[in-house]
Amino acid sequence: MICKIAGKVYTNESEDNVRLKMFLKAQQTIRKHNKAYALGEKDFYLNLNHLSDLLPEEYRRLNGYLPPSADSLANDNYTTFLTPLNGDIPRSVDWRQNGLVTPVKNQGQCGSCWAFSTTGALEGQTKRKTGRLVSLSEQNLVDCAGQSGNYGCRGGWVEKSFKYIKDNRGIDTEMSYPYEGHDSRCRFRREFVGAVANGFVRVKRGNEGLLQNAVATIGPVSVGIDANHSSFHHYGGGIYYEPACNPVRINHAVLIVGYGRENGKDYWIVKNSWGPNWGEKGYIRMARNRGNHCGIAETASYPLV
Repeated sequence: MICKIAGKVYTNESEDNVRLKMFLKAQQTIRKHNKAYALGEKDFYLNLNHLSDLLPEEYRRLNGYLPPSADSLANDNYTTFLTPLNGDIPRSVDWRQNGLVTPVKNQGQCGSCWAFSTTGALEGQTKRKTGRLVSLSEQNLVDCAGQSGNYGCRGGWVEKSFKYIKDNRGIDTEMSYPYEGHDSRCRFRREFVGAVANGFVRVKRGNEGLLQNAVATIGPVSVGIDANHSSFHHYGGGIYYEPACNPVRINHAVLIVGYGRENGKDYWIVKNSWGPNWGEKGYIRMARNRGNHCGIAETASYPLV
C-alpha cells in the first residue's frame, strides 16, 4: 500500500522499515485531523500522498525559499504596487480560467520552489502581454541564477530570480531546457528564450487588501509562506487554516492565481509545485483576510514585462 501511494520502490529492507514508520505516523496524524474535520471543527481535510513517507529533513528540503536577506530588502531594482484608480475589483478571480497558468509542475527532492514561483508569475505576465502561454524553464534558474545570489536546490529568492532574468535578457523555455531536479552546469541558450523581464513590482508587506487588488488587476503573483507543517504536507482539500503558522517565518514559495469565498470564508487559490497528486490537483485554497495567514502577503511580487 505504501509503495502504491508513494509511487516508489525502496532499495532495501532497512529503508522500507524507515519509510513505513513515517507513513504510519502520517496516517495517524491524518486520521486524527479528519475526525475533527468530520465534526466541523476544521475547514480542510488531509490525505496520504507521495510525500507521506518523507523524513522531516527531506520535507524541509522542499521548502527552499530563503529568509529575506538585507541586500534583497534593500534592492532598488523594483517598483511598488499602487492601487489602480478605476474602482472596484471582482469578488472572485481565477486566472486558470483565462489561460494565464501552466499545468502544475513537480520540483521533486530539490529546494527549488522559488524557481517555480518565479516562472509561474512570469508565465502569466508574458501571456497577458503576448497572448501566448509558454512554459518556462525552472532548471535554467536552478543552474544559472547563482550569479544573482541563488543557491539552486539549496534554496533561493524569487526577486533575485527576476533580477537574473532581467540581467540575462531572458529565460529559456521548459521545452528547450527541461527540469531535472538537481544542480547542474548552466546551459542557457539565447535562441530558446521564452520570456524576458524588465524588473519587478513589490506589493506592500502584510497588506492582503493590496495583494487582492494586485491579483485581480495584474494576474498571478509570487508569494512566500510558512509551509513547514504536517497539515500543509498532507493537505487534501478545503480552506487551509493552520493556527501554528508563523507570518514571518517564510520558507516556501508558491503562486497565487486567484481568490474567492466559500460558506462565508475568504480564500486564496494557490498553485504549489509538488505535482498534481498533492492537494486539490496541485493547488491549495488558503485562508484569506485572517491576519496575513502563514505570511502570504509578506513577500508578494510580480515581474515587469
